[in-house]
Amino acid sequence: MSDWQAPFRGDKPISATLTIPGSKSATNRALVLAALAQTPSTLIRPLHSRDTELMIKALKALGTEISITTSGSDATIQVNPKKLMGPASIDVGNAGTVMRFLLPVAALAQGLIHFDGDARSHERPVGPLIQSLTDLGVSIEHGGRFALPLTINGSGGIAGGSVAVDASKSSQFLSALLLAAPAMRNGLEVRHIGERLPSLPHIEMTLDLLETFGAQVSVADNLWKVTGSLSGKTMVIEPDLSNAAPFLAAVMVCGGEVIIKDWPIKTNQPGDRLRDIFTQMGANMEFVQSGLRVRGNGVVRGIDIDLHNEGELTPVIAALAALADSPSRLTGIGHLRLHETDRLSALRNELELLGGKVTEGPDSLLIEPRTLHSGTFHTYEDHRLATAGALLGLKVSGIKVENIETTRKTLPDFVELWSTLLR
Repeated sequence: MSDWQAPFRGDKPISATLTIPGSKSATNRALVLAALAQTPSTLIRPLHSRDTELMIKALKALGTEISITTSGSDATIQVNPKKLMGPASIDVGNAGTVMRFLLPVAALAQGLIHFDGDARSHERPVGPLIQSLTDLGVSIEHGGRFALPLTINGSGGIAGGSVAVDASKSSQFLSALLLAAPAMRNGLEVRHIGERLPSLPHIEMTLDLLETFGAQVSVADNLWKVTGSLSGKTMVIEPDLSNAAPFLAAVMVCGGEVIIKDWPIKTNQPGDRLRDIFTQMGANMEFVQSGLRVRGNGVVRGIDIDLHNEGELTPVIAALAALADSPSRLTGIGHLRLHETDRLSALRNELELLGGKVTEGPDSLLIEPRTLHSGTFHTYEDHRLATAGALLGLKVSGIKVENIETTRKTLPDFVELWSTLLR
């Protein structure tokens, strides 16, 4: 696959209004809950990307009836829950939500369920979740690796009760258990036993969606309890605010304005913090009738910020920091080493290859702006890296982005949206 020539914009201002597709995090959580509900559900404006395609394919393999209809630019997913059955083989690709959320779901099924995926999925952590499921009585064959590939011997149900999990490497371990809790015979009480818990907004999203589908949720200090059953719902999926990051950042480096349509006034998506972060870095943001309007003047300020809860925003913020007028320090991001790639090392390497100066710490990046030059920005099969490279290309002539198609993981129309932004 040939490298993508990132469009160069320089100081030419941007003026655009964009619609960002639905949230991957919300879509895949809603799909799981809909499959475990007692009545059908309708999901309106869901994301259609590789990660959601993998989730739909996996749930169908377990017996769930799912159909997709399209009207204009909007899509609707109908989910009709059925008894979960094996045998089945599930391809997780490199989707953490599929790999982790579906392990407890597969344990609720009757029969053998085999999990495998891309090479990187064999390296991504899932051990603490496997241990928690084993503690709940689930039979899992993993050859002592506590990683993919693995096979679950589902008994048709999980008793539930109480369990501990160390979710310090990924909040998805906790969300996976909570999402399946209403389908367990006795509900589930989960205690987090790790030092830190990353991505709290994603856990809050899980809890909100559980309540939307009818579960009862209680939260204490590092202790979550979910009981009750799930009922099907009709719900509209919010736009994916994290996917809006490169489009907002583009206005900041080039000047001009962009309106992101239908930005929610209240949401627990981590991407909503972009409003605060980018304001600190020089943007002007305000809600207008159609959504969120962002204005920039081409001057970006450096920032010192803890992104422990918003780690997925790091690649675009790092690229923005490389174009800023002062140094930036991004901290609390050590867990990003376990994502699609080691994002800290990848960002340091790629920015330095273009002439930047980056100091990499165990859970931090110190970025000191330098004059950057042309070159190839490697993506490591990571969709967030790809959008960061596109952003750099706006201000640095001659940037090529390797495998821009990796953006299909969460934003299948990225190149078209990027062209619309600059048109």
